[in-house]
Amino acid sequence: MRRPAVSLRWKIALTVMAVSCAVAAALGVLVHNAVARQTVGQLRKETRVNLDTALDAFEYGTSREGVNSVLDPPELPDGLRELVRSGNRGSMVGTYRGHPVMWAAAPADSQVMAVWSPYGTTRGSLETLDTAILGSAVLAATAVALAGLFLAHRISRRLTTTAAVARRITAGDLDARVGSGPGRGAGGGPAGQDEVAAVAAALDSVAGSLQSRLRAEQRFTADVAHELRTPLTGILASAELLPEGRPKEMINDRLRALHRLTEDLLEISRLDSGTEHADLAAYELGALVERSVRATGLDTEMRIRSEPVVDTDRRRLDRIVANLVLNAHRHGRPPVVVTVDAPPDGPPTIEVRDHGPGYPVDLLREGPQRFRTDAPGRGKGHGLGLTIAVGQAAVLGIDLRFSNVPDGGARAVLRLPQGAADTP
Repeated sequence: MRRPAVSLRWKIALTVMAVSCAVAAALGVLVHNAVARQTVGQLRKETRVNLDTALDAFEYGTSREGVNSVLDPPELPDGLRELVRSGNRGSMVGTYRGHPVMWAAAPADSQVMAVWSPYGTTRGSLETLDTAILGSAVLAATAVALAGLFLAHRISRRLTTTAAVARRITAGDLDARVGSGPGRGAGGGPAGQDEVAAVAAALDSVAGSLQSRLRAEQRFTADVAHELRTPLTGILASAELLPEGRPKEMINDRLRALHRLTEDLLEISRLDSGTEHADLAAYELGALVERSVRATGLDTEMRIRSEPVVDTDRRRLDRIVANLVLNAHRHGRPPVVVTVDAPPDGPPTIEVRDHGPGYPVDLLREGPQRFRTDAPGRGKGHGLGLTIAVGQAAVLGIDLRFSNVPDGGARAVLRLPQGAADTP
């Protein structure tokens, strides 16, 4: 079972929290050991002094009053008893009459002289110290964790913004820049000079470079197409003066193809410039589509299931439908079917379907690409027809989607804006 992904924000926060907890624990242990060593050492020293006093009193037979001494006490810890019987002296924490004490013992003739000091107060002090250390560690870890979460949030937000801009650039919006979003520096660039800012600046630089190159390419394409248009028109007119025959037909056919390519390049250049605007008017969609299909002169089956009235640009919609029908005949197989429908709960739709090998996988994944129609079984071409259809659909606000039919064939579906329909 796949584990849910953890965001970078929480990874940083949890890492900071773990490190702060580890540091707090290590410091707490060090402080506890230092204080315990000093406190217990002082108590052990006092108990040993009392042991020396008790031994002197025992040796001279004087009173041991005022010294908590006992001969051979049964509560003496076994380890300390064995140590004394071996002729050594020592000290150890234990209990006496149910209370914690610090024992110090030494040999006294054949007996064991033991002295004890109360240990409860010392133990309580150490427990209070441990509680204070634990509380301080928790507060410190919480404060550091909150600070780490805040810092991680800032980093994550900047990375998320950069990723969103990268996706927009991938989708074709080359005007997108990280430097235009919130949290940027006064100069328009990303705030700060850290690694995230460097990545954002690099992404803006790449987008700017791509935009410059694309605009240069668009200008070059438009200039070339514009310069070719005039001589091509003259050559076409001159070709009409050639003697009738097969050579004239071949020349005119190639010239017309070159002229269509030039016009397509000019149209793509206008669409790329982003200055195209629709000239909307009310039309009966079924009649408009049927007229566009008939103008192609190709054997295409029409199915008009409803006759909605839509606000659209006739010239642009005609261009879209004609290009889709021509592409279906050129690269697919008959029958080619065009269906117009307006479901009650959906937008008016136009579907163009053939029964050929279907669209290539690259087109379905990335959309139409100019000058690339190398799908096996779908013929050759310039790849401009579908590119123009997509561009004109964007101008009209039409959702154009390409797909393959499970039982064979390519399908293009145009969904007009929802508010454009008015079914009588």
